[in-house]
Parts: sequence; structure tokens; C-alpha cells
Amino acid sequence: MNRFHNWYCHSQTWKKKLEREILPWALRDVRLGPEVLELGPGPGLTTEWLRGHCNRLTCIEVDRELATALSRRARNSNVQVQCGDATAMPYRDQTFSSVVCFTMLHHVPSSTLQDSIFAEVHRVLKPNGIFAGTDSTSSILMKIFHIGDTLVLIDPSDLRARLETAGFGDVKVELGKGRFRFRARKNDQF
Repeated sequence: MNRFHNWYCHSQTWKKKLEREILPWALRDVRLGPEVLELGPGPGLTTEWLRGHCNRLTCIEVDRELATALSRRARNSNVQVQCGDATAMPYRDQTFSSVVCFTMLHHVPSSTLQDSIFAEVHRVLKPNGIFAGTDSTSSILMKIFHIGDTLVLIDPSDLRARLETAGFGDVKVELGKGRFRFRARKNDQF
């Protein structure tokens, strides 16, 4: 992330926006269940909110410094943080009741790698588990905000098909102001 982006993602302004607007909207009517996996928590502002909404929260963060700092802050809580790559997660099949990610998919450097994440999420979810989250839509401000950063935006109109290709059903994608939310269910037949 560039300096401004990094500063903003650690700011109280962003924290308040997440807590009051984005997270409640993203997870409205979503039952997370007891074992939640958060992908790409970054500085952990979403993690702080999530840990009060589930029994156990595991976070996987690719940036070692961010993962280490979040792990220190989460010590002695219901949160476990691991440094790792969400395209090849170190978790067993069918481990989590839900997987969530918030405004991080556009930081994944290609649509192929995003699709790898979708496949991995499907693998680590328990049957009927939920994958839910948000991401940003295209705008001039988004492009300016990400100068020097990775920015691979997902077209919300393509997301349903991409998640279905990964094996999900009951996919819902809804546009909001400057963002979209999604949810999908692992519909394995056992």
C-alpha cells in the first residue's frame, strides 16, 4: 500500500466507517457460526469488530508486519492470526463455518489469484458454510487512492458466475454506494 492508503486504513475515520456502515451492511442477516476465518484483515480494524460477533476468529494475512502486529494485539482473546497466503491456505478441508473478507479482494494482483482464493474458501468451509464480504467498485477516487498500489477491481456483475465456478450456490451480490457486498453458500452434497 502507498503511504496515504496505509495511513487511511489505520485511521479512526476508516474504523468508524467500517463499524457503523460497512460491516453491519455486509453481514446483515448473515449467521457466521462458531468458527470464522477472516481473509486479509490488514491492520485489524475489521477484526476488532468481528471478534465480538463470533466464538472463535482466525485471520490469515499475507503481510508479515501486519500479521505480527495484529497477533500481538489479539493475544489472550478469541482471535488467532497467521501470516499466510489465502490462495494456498494451511487449513484442513471443512474447518470453518464462515469465511469473510472486507475491501481486500482488489489488492489481490490478478483475477486468476482471486479465483484461487474463491476455490480455497470453498475447500476450507464446512458444508452449508457462508462466504461473505465487501469490496469497492470502480471510481476515479479509487484509482487515485491506489496510485502505486495493487488495484484489480472485481466487476460485481461477474462475481456470481465466478463464485458458482468455485462451487458456491445461493450467491447474492448487491451494489451499494461505492462498493458491493456478496454472500454465497457451500452447497456440497454428502
